[in-house]
Amino acid sequence: MIELRALTESRQFQEAVDLQKTVWGFNDVELLPVRLFVVATKVGGQAFGAYDGNEMVGFLLSIPGLKPGGASYLHSHMLGVLAEYRNRGVGRMLKLRQREDALERGIGLVEWTFDPLELKNAFFNMERLGAIVRRYVENQYGTTTSPLHGGLPTDRCVAEWWLASPHVEAVLAGRSPSRTVEERGILERIEVPADIDIIRRAEPRRAREIQKSLGARLTSAFDRGLAVIGFERSDRVGTYLLGRWKCGSNA
Repeated sequence: MIELRALTESRQFQEAVDLQKTVWGFNDVELLPVRLFVVATKVGGQAFGAYDGNEMVGFLLSIPGLKPGGASYLHSHMLGVLAEYRNRGVGRMLKLRQREDALERGIGLVEWTFDPLELKNAFFNMERLGAIVRRYVENQYGTTTSPLHGGLPTDRCVAEWWLASPHVEAVLAGRSPSRTVEERGILERIEVPADIDIIRRAEPRRAREIQKSLGARLTSAFDRGLAVIGFERSDRVGTYLLGRWKCGSNA
C-alpha cells in the first residue's frame, strides 16, 4: 500500500535528496539540496513523497512561477520513482495529488520539462495526464553527469498541464486515449525509433542526429501554431501527434 505524504521536515527532504542519487545517479553538485525543498514549501511550492511503509519510493517537487502579465502557475521541477516501483502507478498518484492541491489553491496550470527521447515519459505526460506541448528548448540544463542522459545535450519539451480543461478531465477519466486520430484532429505525426534508449547507449552520434531532427521538426510545428496533443506507441516507433490547441478545447 503506497501512501502519499506532504513533505514538511528536514528528515523527509533528505530522503528525497538521497532518492535523487539512486534514481538519476547525479554527482552531489547536481543534486537539489535540502534547502531548496525548504524554500519551495515556504513560498507556495509543493513537496510530496510516496511511501511504502517507512521507505520513500518516490517524490515530487514544484516551485511557484509567474507568467508575463502576472498569472501564477506551478513549475513541477522534479519527479522521481525508484526503479522497482515504476509501472505501478506511483508517478501518476503523485501527479494527481499535485493537481488536487493546485486546484484547491486556485492554480490552473502546472508546467514541467521532459526529455522528448524518453518515450515512456512522453506517453505518460500526454496519454495518462493530458498535458500538451508547444515549446522546445535546446540544452536546457547543459550536459549532466546522469547516465540516463547519455551525454547528449539536455533538450527538453515543456509540458503544459491545464488542470481543469475538458481535455485533461477526459484523459483522466480514460476517454481521450481511445479516440481515433481523426477525432482528435491530428494534423502532423513525428516519429522516434522505439529503441532510442539502446541507440543512445550504443550509437551516441546517431542518437544525437535523431535528437536534432526531432527538435527541428517539433520547433517547426510549434512555429506553425501546432501543439503536441497526443502520443502513440508501437514496437517500432513512438509518435508525437500534433494538432491545433486552444486552452480548454481539444476535449
